[in-house]
Amino acid sequence: MRYDLVVLFEHPEWQKPLWAALERRGVRYAALDLKRAVFDPDAVPEAPLYFNQASPSAYVRGNTRAVPLALSLMRSLELGGARVLNGSRAFLLELSKSAQAALLRRLEIPHPRSLAFNDSEAALAQWTGDWPALLKPEQGGSGARMFLLHSADELRKLLRDQPSLWLPDNLLLLQQYFPVNTAQGIVRMEFLGGKLLYAMRVVSNGAFNLCPSEVCNPEGGGESQCIVPEQAPAKSVEFYPFPEVPAEAVELGEKIMASGGLDVGGIEYLVAADGRTIFYDVNANSNLRAAIGQAFGFDPFARVVDYLTAQIEQATGGRAGRAMQ
Repeated sequence: MRYDLVVLFEHPEWQKPLWAALERRGVRYAALDLKRAVFDPDAVPEAPLYFNQASPSAYVRGNTRAVPLALSLMRSLELGGARVLNGSRAFLLELSKSAQAALLRRLEIPHPRSLAFNDSEAALAQWTGDWPALLKPEQGGSGARMFLLHSADELRKLLRDQPSLWLPDNLLLLQQYFPVNTAQGIVRMEFLGGKLLYAMRVVSNGAFNLCPSEVCNPEGGGESQCIVPEQAPAKSVEFYPFPEVPAEAVELGEKIMASGGLDVGGIEYLVAADGRTIFYDVNANSNLRAAIGQAFGFDPFARVVDYLTAQIEQATGGRAGRAMQ
């Protein structure tokens, strides 16, 4: 095979730290840009290991076609015998907030009540939760199409005035809203190989786009390369190392990762006013934040490459590992 690893991607700026880490290690890899791609199901795979870095938010950047191609390619690769990290099962989970809620329900992990709907009146007829409530997309990412709504009429007006909110999949969620301590924010745990890499507190300052990539939420503020303009906060999102993450939260995060078929990912939770820990988001495309890793004493992208090279050696019986030395 021509490569030991192929990385599937859509947002090149997100991937630059990974490319650099792979090149420093001398890994024979290829980068497949999902925005303009073609594949022959009879001719794949070209490598023993693939790493899926596709994002559900591709449509926000005008790259709607990247997601269906990524999913079809991964299915063909898996049927062809290749190992795909964060493959079709994990990607389908990331594409569906309702499936994430169903998984959390099966695992008996506290999570917000949600209604998935394609008709707002039908949703409102069944909604028994309080207001305010959150409107979220089924296929989420980068905080796009998220709104805090204070009444049923506000939902009606929003969807009447902005019918494009139904795109790209014509499915939305009405979700229970939990206020959080604004100074503490939420917690995001990053997992690698199913084990905790690090945890951080994220203070949103009113933003919905909590993407940890430094090109989206730069250290100290600055221009973002993935923010949704109409939802830009007045103040930057803040990220802080959180070494005191409770062991129980880590255990539940590991459970979600294993049950969802995720190899690498970010799990988010909040602490409600009554003290309950509420898990609410599963991210298979995990944009790591170098400054957080450095606060824990390591380069997170080097750790990812450690993991990838170990998986390559496992997939090739050590032949690729010898070639990379």
